[in-house]
Amino acid sequence: MFNDFIHKGVQSMNEMNEKKNRLLPLAALCIISALLGGVSSVSLLQYVYPETLSAIEAQATLNSPGTASPVTLLANTQTDESNSPVVQVAKDVGPAVVGVSNYQNVSNTYRYGFGLGSRNNTQSSELVEAGTGSGFIIDAQNGYIVTNYHVIENAQKITVSLSDGCNLEAKLIGSDSRTDLAVLQISDTSNLTEVKLGDSSQIEVGEFVVAIGNPGGNKFARSVTAGVISATNRTLQMSGESTLYNMLQTDAAINPGNSGGPLVNYSGEIIGINSAKYAESGFEGMGFAIPITEATSIITQLIENGAAKHPALLVSVSDQYLLYAKEQNLPLGAYIYEVNPEGPAGKAGIQEGDVITHVNDVKVENSTELIGEIYKHNVGDKVTLTFIRDGQTKAVQVTLGEITT
Repeated sequence: MFNDFIHKGVQSMNEMNEKKNRLLPLAALCIISALLGGVSSVSLLQYVYPETLSAIEAQATLNSPGTASPVTLLANTQTDESNSPVVQVAKDVGPAVVGVSNYQNVSNTYRYGFGLGSRNNTQSSELVEAGTGSGFIIDAQNGYIVTNYHVIENAQKITVSLSDGCNLEAKLIGSDSRTDLAVLQISDTSNLTEVKLGDSSQIEVGEFVVAIGNPGGNKFARSVTAGVISATNRTLQMSGESTLYNMLQTDAAINPGNSGGPLVNYSGEIIGINSAKYAESGFEGMGFAIPITEATSIITQLIENGAAKHPALLVSVSDQYLLYAKEQNLPLGAYIYEVNPEGPAGKAGIQEGDVITHVNDVKVENSTELIGEIYKHNVGDKVTLTFIRDGQTKAVQVTLGEITT
């Protein structure tokens, strides 16, 4: 029996080994499936919860031994607000931003007396705050401040409020309605902070920016909003006949009172002058700023001469031709209905009835585009105008003249 017991024991052990050998591949398959399932879950998590995964990766990076300089991720930036570039921009640029108040005369009629026949009328004129805006100091030593023309338009008195709470009367050095720019000056230049100008010609769509200004007046002085550059080279038709060209579009919140304030990049450099917002019902996040690189030459002229010169053809243009051109399938362009014979275009041979279609190699389809292209040049520059006359295409070279605001 003992031999039978040994034999059965050996047989049982053999059966157990066979079962074990059969279970090992199955166990390995389960482990592999579990690992693959984990990888798939992480891969899926990346698409469904990208911010969550970024936070996990950021924490893993921070906790990794031997990591001297971890990559800064959005999750890390959000948890450490003191490292936000916006905070530093606000600290650096905020003290250079001022509030601008426009005071105008308002006539009031007063009546007094204590009985019928004794009431008299008299008129008195007083200055009241007609509007507010923003500005920024570009030259601390001389007290020069840049703002928008429409902020100080028709002002009889202008005051500025500084970051330290001081309110000072400002002198209008020069203004230009065509570019919506103005330069002010204050006499007290003690403890002023000036801005650093950037290069708006290098701006890319999607670049982060910060807007600083006084929306609603001094009550909300030096409010900071952040966003991105939404587009460049926008043309904006203002009230009346004024048109702004090559504008920067941003989704950083710009509200009434922000006009004249700076649009700043994350390096703390001024790249634009906040001027307008698209106020159509249903639209949000569409603010516009004058590119600082294009504004600089005008600002310099206003400081030196009190006025700005602009390149000009000295012709009058009309867009009434466009409807006719579309109906007749004619080329679109800027229709010339009046020519100054002593102007640059007149001397070059441009006549009434000509339709300008190109400035150099740039196509223009209306008067706004023609003026915008001319404004990209300087007084004295030579440009080639392509135009249509009596169905024939012609071209002339024109030396740009000037108009002064």
